[in-house]
Amino acid sequence: MRFTRIAAPAYKITQRAKVEATPSGGQIMEWKGRRQSGNIEDQRGAGPRGGGPFGRGGGFRLPGGGGGMRRAGGGMSFGTLIFLVILYFVLKAMGIDLLQVLEGGGPANMPGFEQSDGSGAPQGTAEEEEMKAFMATVLAETEDTWNGIFQASGEQYEEPRLVLFNGSVRSACGFASSASGPFYCPGDRKVYLDMSFFDELAQKFEASGDFAQAYVLAHEVGHHVQNLIGVLPKFNEMRQRMSEAEANQMSVRVELQADCFAGIWGKYTEQKGLLERGDLEEALNAATQIGDDTLQKRMQGYVVPESFNHGTSEQRMRWFQRGFDSGKMSDCDTFSGAV
Repeated sequence: MRFTRIAAPAYKITQRAKVEATPSGGQIMEWKGRRQSGNIEDQRGAGPRGGGPFGRGGGFRLPGGGGGMRRAGGGMSFGTLIFLVILYFVLKAMGIDLLQVLEGGGPANMPGFEQSDGSGAPQGTAEEEEMKAFMATVLAETEDTWNGIFQASGEQYEEPRLVLFNGSVRSACGFASSASGPFYCPGDRKVYLDMSFFDELAQKFEASGDFAQAYVLAHEVGHHVQNLIGVLPKFNEMRQRMSEAEANQMSVRVELQADCFAGIWGKYTEQKGLLERGDLEEALNAATQIGDDTLQKRMQGYVVPESFNHGTSEQRMRWFQRGFDSGKMSDCDTFSGAV
């Protein structure tokens, strides 16, 4: 089918980023000793752990909890309805507003649930703290990349904040658990990440390596760029008039553009001399392992193309590579022609 075209981004690279000579020779991405972003909110320990198996890496949530994978509809029995009514009044008597929780407000009033603004950041294990430092460094590199690109076009880049959490978190897009995987919320312009996702990425999806982890964050920042240039608001407007199948197809185009934008970040990272042998392959493998077709084959043994909302493994790998090879936003137009 033909989509109403979302205008290609107006921002273009007009000059190369300055290349910094950095010694190489190891097998890991060179990152230690580099600038770390201050746009971090550490909310680990603010909510209960849990949430079951992780979903996919990469995605965005629309205000109200939309976006990403859609859940199948279902009916409610009369007995269930009566139970929920009774539960509502019982919790109300305890001072817990169930409607607020269901609407995405989060269990802020629940006993044992503490909210955090990140000012008193908890200390995790040495491994967790190193991962936090790595994420702060990657976020700083995305800031340098996109600040340079926007400035070259006479625009100002508004940097996103990265919220680290475990178990569950409340965002402007609703209440989310770790099962959501990493996501970007346009409502508050923040990226949300439970770092335990990277264990799942390595063990379940066979996508290990620091550059694979960096790719996940760069993809979410790509959604932030889409929000700034108007792609996400336009998609949110259009999806109200679309069928589920049409919205899924448009979502694929949105996700692939975020992959391409992640590739642009990779290009600038390479120009700084930060990549080592095998880093690019790690990112491409991660893109492959979280493609819709690969995930569906792994989970259910067959694929349902009309349900794809992130893109196939081949598409995700190709669009990341395209951004990496080009370094130009104008080459990331996934809304014209076939993808």
